[in-house]
Amino acid sequence: MTNKKHIVLTGCSKGLGKALTAQFIAAGHHVYASARSKSVIDALNEQYESHGSFSVVDVSDVVAVERWCTSIIELCGSPDIVINNAAVINGMAPLWKVPTKEFQQLVNINILGVHNVISHLVPAMVKSQRGVIINLSSGWGRSVSPDVAPYCASKWAIEGLSKALATELPEGMACIPLSPGIIDTDMLRGAWGEGATGYRSADVWAKKAAPFILSLDATQNGQSLTTPE
Repeated sequence: MTNKKHIVLTGCSKGLGKALTAQFIAAGHHVYASARSKSVIDALNEQYESHGSFSVVDVSDVVAVERWCTSIIELCGSPDIVINNAAVINGMAPLWKVPTKEFQQLVNINILGVHNVISHLVPAMVKSQRGVIINLSSGWGRSVSPDVAPYCASKWAIEGLSKALATELPEGMACIPLSPGIIDTDMLRGAWGEGATGYRSADVWAKKAAPFILSLDATQNGQSLTTPE
C-alpha cells in the first residue's frame, strides 16, 4: 500500500478505540495503540501480528507514555495521525458528591493523559512539519448535563487545549477536537444505562469515522468537528 499511514491511538481495548483500530488495519494502515489491560493487549498483538503494535500503557503515567512514544518514533519516525481517545467517565452524581480522588483520576486520564502523549510525540511531528493530532471530544465538551460535571469539564478542556495547540503548530499540521456523536459504548451505558440502547454501536460508527479521520488535513486545523452520521 503506497499510502500506508502510521497511526497512534490510545484506549484501544474497547469501544471507539477498538473499533477504529480494526477499521484502520483493515484499510492497510499500521496502528500503534495502547490500553491498560494486559490481556486485551496480548490478544490484539496476536490477532493483528505485523499490522499493529500494541502496548500496555496508562496514559496518566508520564514515564510509561514517554517510553512508549520513544519506541514509536524509533519504529516509524514521525507518525501521520495521533488519536487521543483514552478517557473515563465519573460515576453519575451531582458535582458536590463526586469524591475528590475520583475527579482527580478522571483529570489525570482525560486531560493530563492527552498532554503526556502530545508532549512526547508532537516534537517529532513539528520537526517534520506534518501530521494530524485528533483529540476525542464529546457532545459534553460543547454542552452540559447533570451528574457528569467532571466529564463535561474534561471534554470542555480538550476543546480549549486542542484549539490552543492548533495556533502553535507549523503550517502543514493540524490539531482537531473531534466529537464522535452519541455512540452505544460501555462508557455511555455507565452514564445512561439502558438509555444508551438504540444508538449506533462503536463498530457501525467506526466504518464511517475511520475514513473521515483519514481524510482530515491541515485545512481543518483548530476546527471543532463531529464524525458523520
